[in-house]
Amino acid sequence: FENKKVAFYTLGCKLNFSETSSIGRSLIDRGFERVRFGDSADLVVINTCTVTELAEKKGRQAIQKAIKRNPGAFVAVMGCYAQLKPEEISNIPGVDVVLGANEKFKLHQYLDNLEKAKQVKVFANEINRHKKEFFPSFSHTDRTRCFLKVQDGCDYFCTFCTIPFARGRSRSGTIDQTLKTAQQALDQGAKELVLTGVNTGEFGKGTEEDFLMLIKALDTMEGDFRLRISSVEPNLLTNEIIEYVAVSNRIVPHFHVPLQAGSDDVLFKMKRKYDTALFKGRMEKIRELFPDAFIGVDVITGMNGETDAHFDEGIEFIKNTPLSQLHVFTYSERPATQALNIPGKVSPEEKKRRSQVLHSLSDKKTRAFYESQIGKTKPVLFEALELEGKMFGFTDNYVKEEAPYTKEWVNTVRQVELGDFSEENDALTAQLIHENA
Repeated sequence: FENKKVAFYTLGCKLNFSETSSIGRSLIDRGFERVRFGDSADLVVINTCTVTELAEKKGRQAIQKAIKRNPGAFVAVMGCYAQLKPEEISNIPGVDVVLGANEKFKLHQYLDNLEKAKQVKVFANEINRHKKEFFPSFSHTDRTRCFLKVQDGCDYFCTFCTIPFARGRSRSGTIDQTLKTAQQALDQGAKELVLTGVNTGEFGKGTEEDFLMLIKALDTMEGDFRLRISSVEPNLLTNEIIEYVAVSNRIVPHFHVPLQAGSDDVLFKMKRKYDTALFKGRMEKIRELFPDAFIGVDVITGMNGETDAHFDEGIEFIKNTPLSQLHVFTYSERPATQALNIPGKVSPEEKKRRSQVLHSLSDKKTRAFYESQIGKTKPVLFEALELEGKMFGFTDNYVKEEAPYTKEWVNTVRQVELGDFSEENDALTAQLIHENA
C-alpha cells in the first residue's frame, strides 16, 4: 500500500475517535498516507455510530459524500451502525466492505488491494457475549488531549440502549497493558490522557483489578502530563474514587457522569442502577471536595413513558443539583430495545420542546460556572488550532480559554488568569500569561 492515500470520517463517542486513530496508525505503518476527509483518496474509512436515528442518518450522509467525492476510492464502513445494520449499509451503492465491531481492527485484511468490489462484502459477525477480546487504542492527532481507551462493551442493557448489542459485553485489558498503551501516547507528545470506554468504571470487571487501582497506577507514571476521567456511571463513581482524585496532583477536577433522567420513575423504566438520591449524593461529595470542579452530565428526554410530570420533576432536580453542563439527547427508538414496549410515546413536537428547555437550562448553568471562575488563576493546556489569530485551551477544570495565537504555547501548560467572556461568548479570555506550570 505504498503511496496510497487514506481518509477517515468518525462519528459518535470519544471511544470511536480513539479506535479510528489506532486503526489509522496501523494503516500508516503499512505504507498509507493519511489525508483529510474530502481530499482525493484511494481508501475512505467511515467509523459509524448508532446511538440515535440521527447518528445513523449522519453516517449514511458521510458514506454518500465520500463516494461522491471519490467515486473510484475503496470505501470501508465500520463501527456500531455497521455492526447492527450491516445489510442496510451494504445497500448503499459504492460501498466495498462493511466491518463489524471486532473485524474493524483487522481492516488491512479486507482491503483486496483496493480493487472496487463488484459486490459489497460484509464481515460483521454477531457479538459473542462471552468473548473477552479487548483491542487497546488511543487517539492523538494535533490535539494535545489524547483519548485513551481503557474499557469496551457494557453489561447493563438499559432499556433505551443498543450499545451492548453493538459492542458486546464489558471487557478491558490489564493495568500493565493499559500503562503500556498510555506510555505510547505520552511518547508521541500527549500532555493529557482522557480515560474513555463504554462503561469506563467497569474496568477490570471479573478480575482482581478495578478502576480505582487503574487510576492509582496511571497517577504514578513518570512524565509531564495530566489525567482526565471521562464518563463514569454514578453507581460506579464511588466516594473512594472521588476522595482519591481530591488528593491526586495529576487527575484534574472534571467529572462527567450520566444522569439520563431526574425522575426516579423514569430511571426505573430505563433500568438504571441508581436513583436520584444516590446521584445527588455523589454530586454533593464532588462539590464538597472540589468547589471548582466542572461536572457535566448526560440527560435523555422524551423516552417512552416520560410524562409531563416526570419531565417537570427532572427539571427541578437538575436545577437543585450542583452541575455545570448538560449533554442533552432526544430519545430515539432503537431496534430490539425494551423501551419499545413501554407505553406512553412522546410526540416529536413535545420532545423538541423538552430538549430546548434542557439546552436553555444547560446554558444558564454553564455560564454561571464560567462566571464563578473569572479572576481565578488556572493551568491551561493550549492546543494547536489557530483561528483568526487566536488559540484555545482548557483549564484543569475544563473551562475553555482563548488567547492570542503564540506558537510556543502549543501543547504546553501555562498559568493563566481567567478573564471575561470572549466575543463569541464560548470561552473566557486568558490574561496575565506566566511561565510554564
